[in-house]
Amino acid sequence: MKKNIIFYLTSIALVFSFSSCEKKIDEAFANPNASVRVPVETLLPGIIGNFVGSSAAAGSAYGLGNDGLYVGRYVQYFATNSAGNQYDQMGGATGASDLLGSVWAMHYFGMGENLNKMVKWGMEEKKWDYVGVGYAIRAFSWLALTNMYGEVIMREAFRPEQLVFNYDNQKDVYDTVRAISRLALEYLNKTGDNASQANLAKGDAYFYNGDVNKWKKFVYTVMARSFNHLSNKAEYKPDSVIKYALLGINTNQDNATVKFANTGITGTSNFYGPYRNNVGALRQTEYIANLMNGLNSRFAGVTDPRAFYMLRENTNGTIKGVKPNKGATGLVTADQPQSFWGQPFSSAAAPVSDATCRYIFKNGSPFPIITASENKFMLAEAYFRKGDAASARAAYADGISLNIDHLNTDYSTGVPAPRLITTAAKAAFLANPTVVPSTTALSLSHIMLQKYIALYGFGMHETWVDMRRFHYTDIDAKTGAAVYADLVMPTGTDLFINNSGKYTYRARPRYNSEYLYNIAELTRIGAIALDYNTKEQWFSQK
Repeated sequence: MKKNIIFYLTSIALVFSFSSCEKKIDEAFANPNASVRVPVETLLPGIIGNFVGSSAAAGSAYGLGNDGLYVGRYVQYFATNSAGNQYDQMGGATGASDLLGSVWAMHYFGMGENLNKMVKWGMEEKKWDYVGVGYAIRAFSWLALTNMYGEVIMREAFRPEQLVFNYDNQKDVYDTVRAISRLALEYLNKTGDNASQANLAKGDAYFYNGDVNKWKKFVYTVMARSFNHLSNKAEYKPDSVIKYALLGINTNQDNATVKFANTGITGTSNFYGPYRNNVGALRQTEYIANLMNGLNSRFAGVTDPRAFYMLRENTNGTIKGVKPNKGATGLVTADQPQSFWGQPFSSAAAPVSDATCRYIFKNGSPFPIITASENKFMLAEAYFRKGDAASARAAYADGISLNIDHLNTDYSTGVPAPRLITTAAKAAFLANPTVVPSTTALSLSHIMLQKYIALYGFGMHETWVDMRRFHYTDIDAKTGAAVYADLVMPTGTDLFINNSGKYTYRARPRYNSEYLYNIAELTRIGAIALDYNTKEQWFSQK
């Protein structure tokens, strides 16, 4: 944000200093980068790129993907192939580091004023679809931002005349998410003038290709998320979750997914592919491996047919994972999993091509933002909390089914032929009562663990919201065991020293835009404390 502020303040100073010759300068020296006003169609691709990991001259890797490398450690999707990593230990960013600040930069800088301009100019040009899409992305971004950082700058955001900013509480940000979502729907429902699918597709080629109805479902699912996150609150209303989830993304054709041109230029390929070289040292954890290899007590004895799509085998041909902060400890060489790119356990190097890669770890693989499967699991949880066990079970089974179909459609490349999920294998899996129990046996633990599996690899931010809602170790009243069955949280020296024995609940604001100048406000919200990352957020508090 500070980069934007400095840019605008500098621009204003120059305008006043040279106003007398402005016209002559403008005529003689055209802007070499872009005109003062650009077509809104050219703004949207870069804004969408910020969902995962943007690239720009002013900075790169802003988005969910980069911070996901570290949030993925908090939820035990990933761990490094060596010991002693502070993020494997649930540590927050320390010192003059911008790690875990990418969502902050995504919201305020990468999308930031670009999104504001797209909405403003879209209104002036009566391109109502671009306005609606802009509001849809802004609602999503506010929710992602506050879930990552807690208190954030909202009312005073995007004010170029300010150098310091006040923070707003999370409840107000959640209210704003819903207000902006309603604005998005208002404009997405508006037709005529200069709104058209063909023109929207010019800027939306790598997301929904100009399909306004899919954008509406995206907004409804953001709304459903915002109500689902408040399950610990007295004001939690399962009917609100159900209402918006039913209007939201319910088929894989409507999945919100970022696509990549994959032209050999870094910014056009998947952030987790070998060309970008960001996940070389990461390995699947024991937790996800055991959920899928039959060793987790909730799904004991059941081999999940999705395992070879999402995870990597070892030289024994089995699925094993690492313990956070332990590296290879406890795993004989033949049990050590390959990298997500199919490289040896000890190697962090990226292969020359992605021929050995699978799932979201290929250069051109689409990267999901919200899926129908996630939406079904939100429905299942809401129905379960409402006491409608039959509807909960149906939505739960749909969530698993949709996830299998999604994998078969988009991520079957590279999966060994004997491991491809056939229609019969899918049916047998869904018919297994250990996986899909009766209405009387279904528990929150079943729902949350299958949601965890379905979001694996890309949905770590939403999984982190879920795990914080259950405070990582909350007990399922129905089973008498932890909701996240068999999850082993780090303790002792495996928990980062600055955490003071507590788990991580938030990231600190981005260092280079806040800790260099906004110290008084950071002090007010407690963000100067070494263990600020362990301060529980409003959304998960009771």
